[in-house]
Amino acid sequence: MTILDTRALNRATLARQLLLDRADLPALDAVAHLGGLQAQEPQEPFIGLWSRLRAFDPTVLSTLLTERHVVRTHLMRRTVHLLVADDAVAWRPRHDAMLRQRVLGVYRSELDGVDLDDLAAAARAVVSDGEPRSMPEIGRALGERWPTAGVQALGEMAIALLPMTQLPPRGVWRAKGGVRYALVSAWLDREIAPPTAEGADQVGQLLVRRYLAAFGPAATADLRAWCGLAGLPAVVTAMRDELVTFRDERGRKLIDLPDAPRPDPDTPAPVRFLPAFDNAILGYDDRTRIIDDAHRGLSVAGERVVLVDGRVAATWSVESGTVTVNPLRGFSRADRAAVTEQGQALAAFLSDDESDRVRVGSSPR
Repeated sequence: MTILDTRALNRATLARQLLLDRADLPALDAVAHLGGLQAQEPQEPFIGLWSRLRAFDPTVLSTLLTERHVVRTHLMRRTVHLLVADDAVAWRPRHDAMLRQRVLGVYRSELDGVDLDDLAAAARAVVSDGEPRSMPEIGRALGERWPTAGVQALGEMAIALLPMTQLPPRGVWRAKGGVRYALVSAWLDREIAPPTAEGADQVGQLLVRRYLAAFGPAATADLRAWCGLAGLPAVVTAMRDELVTFRDERGRKLIDLPDAPRPDPDTPAPVRFLPAFDNAILGYDDRTRIIDDAHRGLSVAGERVVLVDGRVAATWSVESGTVTVNPLRGFSRADRAAVTEQGQALAAFLSDDESDRVRVGSSPR
């Protein structure tokens, strides 16, 4: 079995994440290709698409949200994702059990004695008037029936039990607004897809294909780390005739789509600025293809990072129009120049061309 080293996996990830070459894709197609963008920080998807698309216009993504072509909803890993509407409708039933279990894992004692089917019915009655509500408002309404359960627990469980979407202006470019929810079916004026018939996990197979197209080659543990679903190894087994296999340097079995890009490991990788919680990093159990284990904690701490030669090499922030880069390792003169150039472009994007100021800090000793 062919062994793919870390650099080969890195270049495959960059190519599929649209980070090796910026793509000439419409924003909607890019969101679909990537299987959604992690979006609990509402402005971060704009940076993620700017780093991946040529001539990206952030107002286009805002319009896609306000015109209901994309939605913000809790899905993979029970985190907020920006997804195309078709994927949100098709994928939600496959995630129902995981969403419920993850909330129970946090609030089991508070929800003891609460029948979840009754809670789902009561929550649906609360939101059925179509009036947008915050999670605490939903929780307080349910607390009238379950006064001993916490408002937070009731609100979070209601949003896990019912397919809900976060409404604009949340997630609109440069807009500020609290999180208010409505049923996905009401917002999109279409019903959530019914669960897959028992014995034929078609949605599971679709998730595998879509994941590999955007993240492969990868192990089943990586697939689970991306979506949070436990039942996909059986799906992978059922799909074995349409997949190819490799091994990584640790000996893990990797699966992939036969015709997906696997660039030469020596392909040059440009500097890229990534947003907080970017799935190019979080979409794996083994993240060593893109970030050193010593820096793994950055990927879950909300730090924005810079890729140099395809790997996390710095963090970045922006304040008063100035992008500040803090290297995590030594930069060559060429690295520093490339980081400065991309940082200037990012500063211009974030400031509507009012600033291109960049400060690159000293390399650590």
